[in-house]
Amino acid sequence: MAAKRGTLPGASSDSASLPDGAGGALGHKRDSGRRLAVQPVVFWTSSLLIFAILAVSVVATDQVAGFFGAVQATIVKKLGWFYVLSMTGFLVFVLWLLQSRFGDIRLGADDEQPEFSRPTWFAMLFSAGMGIGLLFFSVAEPIMHYGSPPRGDGHSLEAARNAMGLTLFHWGLHPWAVYSIVGLCLAYFGFRRGLPLSIRSTLYPVLGDRIHGFWGDAVDILAVVSTLFGVATSLGLGAMQVNAGFHHVVGLPVSTTVQAAIIAGITLMATASVVSGLNAGIRRLSELNMGLAGLLLLFLFIVGPTAFLMNAFVSNIGAYLQRLPGNSFWTASFEQPQRREWLGLWTVFYWAWWIAWAPFVGMFIARISRGRTVREFLVAVLLGPTVAGAVWLTVFGNTALYQEVYGAGGIAAVVSENMPTAVFVLLERYPLSGLTAAACTVCVVLFFVTSSDSASLVVDTIASGGNEHPPVGQRIYWALLEGAVATVLLIAGGLQALQTAAITTALPFCIIIIAMCFGLVRALARD
Repeated sequence: MAAKRGTLPGASSDSASLPDGAGGALGHKRDSGRRLAVQPVVFWTSSLLIFAILAVSVVATDQVAGFFGAVQATIVKKLGWFYVLSMTGFLVFVLWLLQSRFGDIRLGADDEQPEFSRPTWFAMLFSAGMGIGLLFFSVAEPIMHYGSPPRGDGHSLEAARNAMGLTLFHWGLHPWAVYSIVGLCLAYFGFRRGLPLSIRSTLYPVLGDRIHGFWGDAVDILAVVSTLFGVATSLGLGAMQVNAGFHHVVGLPVSTTVQAAIIAGITLMATASVVSGLNAGIRRLSELNMGLAGLLLLFLFIVGPTAFLMNAFVSNIGAYLQRLPGNSFWTASFEQPQRREWLGLWTVFYWAWWIAWAPFVGMFIARISRGRTVREFLVAVLLGPTVAGAVWLTVFGNTALYQEVYGAGGIAAVVSENMPTAVFVLLERYPLSGLTAAACTVCVVLFFVTSSDSASLVVDTIASGGNEHPPVGQRIYWALLEGAVATVLLIAGGLQALQTAAITTALPFCIIIIAMCFGLVRALARD
């Protein structure tokens, strides 16, 4: 590690040789009252693009819904292989990096210590990375795979066994591999090399000083738009599930209007969290979130089929690892049309969703990971949430499958009609269903708030040229815009619009992540 921290080898003195902690703004403009501190091209171009998309969606809702459907079908049909190959390549890259000679390099000064304890660090990255999605899909996805598997007959014991392996495949190592790549690149170039904490900085070994011009602006604009629409997908799913929860608890009607109101209300809560800051807001909510989710998990484990769940966890891990190589390269190229459709609705959608989320989650975990080593970072980010997610999915997913196969059944029929109600239908089968449904709804709300708050922090950091401490008003602006995007997408096309937004915005950013991998290896080799 002979290279001096703050100077990227081969960099010119006016481009990458910045003072330590210079993850500050890159060419941002401030006024004396600190009302605005932005990178002008990125901030205004991103805002105009997003507002233009929202305006078209409001004015021509039906046409936009049809367009979303056509775009999703085209991407899945023509480029599904690209998402599958890229995500598998990202996982292979991270596993190689994990055991490489670069593992002892610290993300910061050689003697720098982490800011957060390991439990707090883990709670924050897990809450931001997957919270809403795990609550939404933990029951719904295994039950859907049980009823309509990609291979074999539905509603069979074989379908039940395979359902959890497929679910873990979508929520396991692959998504956290792509998150860890983006997060590691941002933390390395930002904290060790002193470049601005922005997506453009991760491409310095590839673009050189051009990161400070048009190409750098284009990369950051794409990251902002991708993050906004990726997070909007999760917020839309969260609103559907909160609506379903309130319907079960207090009889609130299920409708797009109610879901829009829920988004508005929780966006205001996220705005309050934004004002509180990283330590008081996101940190405390993440800890509360994980505590409540843990209690809910423990309750269902105890009152549910405990012995069955212990056996199922071992079986699930085995099914996941056994089928991991084949599933990682499966593109349904020689399958029947309905199986290719399944691949697009599930695997390709998930891979695109994780890629669209990567700027957000990567930036956020980079912000909270200063002082960690490369190996410590990769082990925690790749394995920790994967294991925790497997436990969560086993308890909820296998409990639902147990009810469906050995119990009263009926969950699959309800889920096929209304997916957001899945977890609440399951909780009704056990004691204290009203209390647990309320607790689950609160969990979704808290995950909703932490996701929106974290995303506004990340987007604002990118749009301000890497400034880690921009004015609070700008984060409020992005938090409100996230809520607006989620609302409009729900109105314009519901779940399909949310899925299409994630799949479309992920495509160009996937190419950027591939370039990040080459640039990171090149920079680490010189450290």
